[in-house]
Order: sequence, then C-alpha cells, then structure tokens
Amino acid sequence: MATAAASPPPILPISTPATTSPSRSPSPFAPLISRLSSSLRRSLSLARPWPELVDPTAFSPRPDSFPSAIHRLRRNLSYFRLNYSLLLLFTLSVSLLSHPFVLILLLSLLSAWSFFYFYRAADSPPLTLFGRQFSSREILFILSGFSFYVLFFTPIASLIIQSLLVGLAIVCVHGALRVPEDLFLDEQEAAARSAAGGGGAAGGLLSFLNAAAASATSNPASHV
Repeated sequence: MATAAASPPPILPISTPATTSPSRSPSPFAPLISRLSSSLRRSLSLARPWPELVDPTAFSPRPDSFPSAIHRLRRNLSYFRLNYSLLLLFTLSVSLLSHPFVLILLLSLLSAWSFFYFYRAADSPPLTLFGRQFSSREILFILSGFSFYVLFFTPIASLIIQSLLVGLAIVCVHGALRVPEDLFLDEQEAAARSAAGGGGAAGGLLSFLNAAAASATSNPASHV
C-alpha cells in the first residue's frame, strides 16, 4: 500500500524590520530664531503703516519753537513707537552688515554662549580642554570674561553706539519735523501697543534677555 507523500509545512511570512533614519538633533539656535521671528512678526503687525510715517504732506520746514518741537516729538514717539524701534534695529543691522569683522565677533560670542552654556544638556560630560575638566561655573566665568573683552575692547561697542546714535538722530529729526495734528492715538490703544512692543528698543532688548534667561534656567541641572 503506497504511502501518501507528506505535505510540506506552511511557509511563515518573514517580516523585515523597517529601517528608520536616525533622528537629527535639533539645532541649538532653533528656539532663539523662533523667538526672534515671532517677535519680529508681531512688531510688524502692530506697526503703523509706513506710508503714513513718510507722508510728505505732513512735514513742515521747522517747528515754531523748541517746546513745539518737543511736543511734536512726544506725540510722534507715542504714535510711531514700533516704527521707530524697527528703524533703530534696521540702522544697527546695516552697520553690522557693513562691518563683517564685528558681525563675526558677535556671531562667535552668541555661538559660544549657545553651545557651552544655554543649550548644553544636563547629562553632557564635563567640558575637557587641554586635559582639564571645566565645571559649569567655570564655563560661565570664562564666557563672561570673553564677553566683557569682546564688548569693551573691540570695535563692537563703538559701532553699536554710533549706529544707535544715528538712528536716534533720524528719529528725533523726523519726530520734530512731522506735524502730528492728523494723528489720533487713544490712551488705551497707546498702552496696549506699548505693552506689545515692549516699550521700544529697550523693551525689545529686555525681552530678548528675559528669553535667554528663561532658556538658561529651563534646565537648571546643567548649570550647577
């Protein structure tokens, strides 16, 4: 009696694991760039129309007296607060772009603070240079000394002061020559714009420093 041929066992499907591409670590400048871009977009949305700022029919040859010029300047500062702040920022940017060496120094300083202090992970090994380990306090002291040297013993400070003085001169001349009779700014609207704009260029600088401080304290274990 012939025996029936044994049927082969069923073939089980073999699943190959999907290859996943290694995830890239986010750039340490991403949060900083995001804050700066959002602040710039908010300022541009709240600024007065630029044609209104440069309307040639609203200018007079000169004010009647010095108190009249001060009155015009105060009214225009209240109305074009954000426009003037953006004008100062533009003047500073043009000055930095026209001096590549100063721009490189500022970028180097920002990179040093970002990589070695603000965005350094808590579980990162201690920084080792020339066979010596540096704690976070020592890194903070070294970066502070480097920042002091760059800001006060290089052309950066004089360039920033000169560009801000040029911007302030443009603002003062514009505010004194533009007749503000066509400007109507409600007190509540002025307070809202002042709070949104951070009180001008100084407020923008303080908000930037507060953002940097928040980034530094968000991971306190890395700075102990």
